[in-house]
Amino acid sequence: MKLFSQIISWVFVPLLTPIYGLLLALYVPSSAGFYAFNSDCLYTELDARKWAVVVMFTFFTALVPAVAYVNMRARGYITTIEMDDRKERNAPIIIMFLSCLALFVAFLFMIRGIAVPKYLFSLPLSGMVAALALYFLTQWKKVSMHAAGVGIMTGFLLEYSLQMEQFQFWTIIAAVLLSGLVGSARIYLGKHTLLEVFIGWITGTFLTFVVNYLY
Repeated sequence: MKLFSQIISWVFVPLLTPIYGLLLALYVPSSAGFYAFNSDCLYTELDARKWAVVVMFTFFTALVPAVAYVNMRARGYITTIEMDDRKERNAPIIIMFLSCLALFVAFLFMIRGIAVPKYLFSLPLSGMVAALALYFLTQWKKVSMHAAGVGIMTGFLLEYSLQMEQFQFWTIIAAVLLSGLVGSARIYLGKHTLLEVFIGWITGTFLTFVVNYLY
């Protein structure tokens, strides 16, 4: 059980789970409806643009922060890559905020004047808002970043489903089940309490849903 929980923790690291949600929206069939104007449907985007979007998100929100965290670990700014000490999480969260901001700005300059789904902007923006909230919450509790990551995925898929006329709702069920699995793994490994997992998940889910809905 311990090995299984460790595998779950590494497969669903906070840097990757939002990208998993994006991949589901991009490649699982959905439709905004035949008469939809300025469709926000990600599935109907051209394959070349889908690939570019995945590369951009992966580079800015996964690769850049990961390299920064490894460098911080090598220099002794954080004692473990999982940042078990609550006080060591401040700088990594700020890095995540700045990475999402960089992605948002990059999309603004790269696709200016082109009609694209709003999620290319609202998803990085929701990452910024969630990171900001987690920064302040972390001053109080060692909030689960793993739970926040699957929460961001869940909140995004929930909001995305509302905008689509046809949507594969099994993806939401899968996101909720994965949220429970990841949260249970973190509790079993002794990394977090139930409250810390719940706060992380509800923060990621709620803020992501609201930002994407209002954008």
